[in-house]
Amino acid sequence: MISPSLLFLLLFLTPLEGGSHPAEDDNLLVFTVATKETEGFKRFRSSAQVFNYNLKVLGLGEEWPEREDQRTAGGQKVRLLKSALEAYADKEDLVILFTESYDVIFASGPAEVLKKFKQAKSKVVFSSETLIYPDRRLEAKYPVVQEGKRFLGSGGFIGYAPYLNQLVADWQGLDSESDQMFYTKAFLDPEKRKTLNITLDHRCRIFQNLNGALDEVALKFENGQVRVRNLAFDTLPVVIHGNGPTKLQLNYLGNYIPQSWTFEMGCTVCKEGMKNLSGLKEDSLPLTVVGVFIEQPTPFLDQFFRRLQLLRYPKKKIHLFIHNHEEHHLSQVSSFVEQHGQEYRSLKVMGPEDNLENAGARNFSMNLCKQNPACEYYFSLDAEVVLTNPDTMQILMEQNKFVIAPLVSRIGKLWSNFWGALSPEGYYARSEDYREIVQRRRIGLWNVPYISSVYLIKGSVLRSQLAQLDLFRSGRQDADMALCHNIHEQGVFMFLTNQQLFGHILSLENYQTSHLHNDLWQIFSNPEDWKEKYIHPNYTDALKGKLVETPCPDVYWFPLFTDTACDELVEEMEHFGQWSRGDNKDQRILGGYENVPTIDIHMNQINFEREWYRFLLDYIAPITEKLYPGYYTQTQFELAFVVRYKPDEQPSLMPHHDASTFTINIALNRVGIDYEGGGCRFIRYNCSIQAPRKGWTLLHPGRLTHYHEGLPTTKGTRYIAVSFLDP
Repeated sequence: MISPSLLFLLLFLTPLEGGSHPAEDDNLLVFTVATKETEGFKRFRSSAQVFNYNLKVLGLGEEWPEREDQRTAGGQKVRLLKSALEAYADKEDLVILFTESYDVIFASGPAEVLKKFKQAKSKVVFSSETLIYPDRRLEAKYPVVQEGKRFLGSGGFIGYAPYLNQLVADWQGLDSESDQMFYTKAFLDPEKRKTLNITLDHRCRIFQNLNGALDEVALKFENGQVRVRNLAFDTLPVVIHGNGPTKLQLNYLGNYIPQSWTFEMGCTVCKEGMKNLSGLKEDSLPLTVVGVFIEQPTPFLDQFFRRLQLLRYPKKKIHLFIHNHEEHHLSQVSSFVEQHGQEYRSLKVMGPEDNLENAGARNFSMNLCKQNPACEYYFSLDAEVVLTNPDTMQILMEQNKFVIAPLVSRIGKLWSNFWGALSPEGYYARSEDYREIVQRRRIGLWNVPYISSVYLIKGSVLRSQLAQLDLFRSGRQDADMALCHNIHEQGVFMFLTNQQLFGHILSLENYQTSHLHNDLWQIFSNPEDWKEKYIHPNYTDALKGKLVETPCPDVYWFPLFTDTACDELVEEMEHFGQWSRGDNKDQRILGGYENVPTIDIHMNQINFEREWYRFLLDYIAPITEKLYPGYYTQTQFELAFVVRYKPDEQPSLMPHHDASTFTINIALNRVGIDYEGGGCRFIRYNCSIQAPRKGWTLLHPGRLTHYHEGLPTTKGTRYIAVSFLDP
């Protein structure tokens, strides 16, 4: 399949053949019809300007005729061309090129077009198609060809002015009638075909219609230049037409064609139309509605709200809307609203009690901007998006597009918030360069067929082209697909930028809500987010040998857990509540052995054994091998548990050896605040650690050398997490 997102490069790089010579260009005039200046038309006009075509636009401001049978109307185009050609009827040396505009781009300049037209040795040349349209019954009347495409396409043709004038002189039809049928009948009339010397561009030397031909089209890169190549005929067409269902392929191909582009090392950046907001005062920044959507159970929601709060955009310029579909998240939403709701210009929250489904919630949110003339932007943000770039909103605004999304993808995966192409049925299809875009090996601004999860839309387009639409509903499509479909139908482009790093998307598939603190179980599905929430920010320095203390011989002390990790692990254990002394019966159940029983809960009792092992492998094994050179471990363990010490329960632990090669002991709360006393004494060295720091771990040998005892807890409750580890 053609790679649409790569194809757009042809629009601003030097063509491989046929330069542009002003003297010859005077002999070529381009006509097109456009009733509205859509984004597709602006793209077409920009590509014409890049290659210095003499372009005349017909029909701007006219109404486009509608047909009851919903089939393509085109008679208006013939009428307008007929009227325009009358002024050129006697200009025998003038060549006229007619082409569609909304779904067409130029790939090279006038000199190449003239050269190829003259080589055709015909007075009129039409584009060719693989598929016959609009009446298959006419197939038998078409001349048989030895090579190339057999059927006429009316979206592009070229000829000498007097001959084209004669071709359209007989037009007497209505604006709503078919131009394709009119030109087809003219071509199939043997006498007229001979008189006007009409042929088809069978081998796509000038015109490339994409409908039915995606598999035969590829890109040709050579010496820093790029062109569309027709592989079937080994030709380099000049006029690329995304006709029929291939319009979206051309959208990705097209992108905007600005006055200036840069192309360096695969990095493509549009310089035109950008606006700089950085110098504006806060009260001058655009008023924006921000819609937040929690549509399913989502991990790390507290972190999501923290990042929302940290977006570098004035809160008094934001109307905030939150739709929470999940009762599971009511407390988190309520906490955010209570702490920060008053900071925003306005805040509206809708919860599960409102019984508002996804599409309805998104329409409601978007209408807050659509119905407010002062709203300049609508920013939609799903809760599974981890937006790490606090300047995202302003960066997107500065791109000055109607609809634009920042690239976010799952870490280490190709799953992202955009599609590179669509299948004929309108569903996902991967473009050739999808991987390069997701992995940012090709960087730029991309016109894409589908976006989701996070995007920015201009209020002006919501109140114009998209004003009357129920944007998030279309047949049986889900809300995101319906939005993209409806935007496409109105001729509005959607863009994606990967010019900067913006963040990533969480994996939600394995998120369960059966625990008190469910994020603890996300170390497999979302390891980077788990690390950010639960691993001490200074752990990386410890892994490099910094911030590691040696309070006793061969005993290492370093930061490991965040306060949140400590608090949630303690709360999870207390929520489970089944504290035991580790007697023989318990040991048989737990499959391990403790020399000295403690009041504890083991990780496998709360179904946290797999996650704990992953934590040990990812964070304990590397630092163990760093601190004990030459020792390698897979952090195998039989015992991993949280111990509770209380003066009236079990205040201390008698001297003992651990049943391990080495042990980790993580302090889970704060001495002097949560409890008094406690600590650990290594008897052989007469060395004590009496003020363990919350979130820091002691790493020490187990058997033989490090005989130790737990010092008495004299007040409050002390918690530690312990693992006995073997190779």
